[in-house]
Amino acid sequence: MTGSPRAPHQLDLVPDALLAGRAADGDTAAFEALARRHGPLMRATARRLTGSLVDADDVLQETLVQAWKQLDTLRDPAAVKGWLLRIVGTRSIDHLRRRRNHADLEAVENAADHNPVPRSKDPEGQALNTSRMDALKAALAGLPEEQRRCWVLKEFGDQSYEEIALTLNISPASVRGRLARARITLARTMEEWR
Repeated sequence: MTGSPRAPHQLDLVPDALLAGRAADGDTAAFEALARRHGPLMRATARRLTGSLVDADDVLQETLVQAWKQLDTLRDPAAVKGWLLRIVGTRSIDHLRRRRNHADLEAVENAADHNPVPRSKDPEGQALNTSRMDALKAALAGLPEEQRRCWVLKEFGDQSYEEIALTLNISPASVRGRLARARITLARTMEEWR
């Protein structure tokens, strides 16, 4: 059956909680079903955080290995998706620390490439849009690292305050404060572009 869509695996319809429980007991097929189900979101999240598909694949592999080894520590099997995404966030940040550069700024560029600002057909409009994106990248580069991470996780990772807090191992109140400071700084810096 060449060209036909992949037939669903029998475990693809099983709820997360049951799969996580079976995987914690050593069922590799259940773990594979979880990886198939949540892998694309985990990879997309890692890509947004690392700014690179190659790095995202490395982070995804590290996440799956860690998750397999630590699945027995998962308190609420129904929350396996959030747990996996927290591991992705932590692994992505560790990866960025190892690289010691500002790969999260590439996420802005990549997001702009995939969701471009409506471009004008005239060269002046295109130049203006390019300048606007360059200004945003520069403004993000000027933020303290902890504020930039919170901002990227919120705006590109679409994570809640609580999820960001778990990812960065800080309190939700700290997340709110860092995001507020980042937004104020970005608003001031980008004022001329409004």
